[in-house]
Amino acid sequence: MAGLLTYIIGGTGLFLIGASESLISTTPTPTLTLTQISSTPSKKSTPFIFFTASLLSFLFISNSFISITSALKSHDQTGVVLQLEVISIAALFLLLSILGAVTHLKNSVNIPSHVINLLCLFGFVEEFFLFYIQKKDPDGIENRYYDLLLVPICVCIVSTLLELREEGAKYSRLGRGVGLVMQGMWFVQMGLSFYSGLITDGCFMKKKSRGNFTIWCKGHPEFHRARAVATLQFNCHLALLVCFVAGGYSLVSRRYGVSGGAMEYKPLGAEMQRVSMSHAQFTLDSDDDDDDDDEGVEKNVVVVAETGVNGYGSHH
Repeated sequence: MAGLLTYIIGGTGLFLIGASESLISTTPTPTLTLTQISSTPSKKSTPFIFFTASLLSFLFISNSFISITSALKSHDQTGVVLQLEVISIAALFLLLSILGAVTHLKNSVNIPSHVINLLCLFGFVEEFFLFYIQKKDPDGIENRYYDLLLVPICVCIVSTLLELREEGAKYSRLGRGVGLVMQGMWFVQMGLSFYSGLITDGCFMKKKSRGNFTIWCKGHPEFHRARAVATLQFNCHLALLVCFVAGGYSLVSRRYGVSGGAMEYKPLGAEMQRVSMSHAQFTLDSDDDDDDDDEGVEKNVVVVAETGVNGYGSHH
């Protein structure tokens, strides 16, 4: 039960951090005075992100120390090494959150944003290698869940790289927020699958220590069915994430309005009606002009013919 609670708390924290990141990136930031800057949503949300990240990192470190104690009692060296890796990643994110909070709360301390983004990038890269290399047992079903977790981690890595290249890019921060939201959702799903039997029938958990476990299946049919269930769960979370992003964007657009570039477009029906009316007017005018020209030509031809006839008659 303690393992399930750990995954749920970690996933919820990542979800809140990612949702705040996405909200900041989609909220417009108009030009404000110095007295209004402190009341903008981004300035209020950024300290919340760093506070939540620091609290979550501290909880991960505490949980890892408890797991190391359990591994030492069970003589599980692999469990000790795994928890040391978790502690290093959590300590890096803790340093990142402390530096970011100090920068935003105290105007006297000014740490470049590139340093904070670089620490964030190192943290995501370490997290990627932790779940990519963590394959203690090739037949363990947890490896499938770890492989699927690499997808949102890669999204966070790419988004952070883009933010390092172009500082203040809102789409890169939005991508990182969406990646963190997906990580939080998948952490909760892993906890429910590992500790509540939501994988498939015929699979069970074998624990060597508190932080070192493997999920085995009785045979190949159960193994492949469990992998298929994991893929299906991930696809359902992706669909839920799309609904979450679309709903959140619609709420933000309704409250703060859309960006200025979208207001440059005009209704298509009015433009088509204007073009059709101008085209019809041009066609009518041109037809009248053509008729007048034809009548003038005919009149001129008749006059020339009559003149020629009278001329010949008078000559004779």
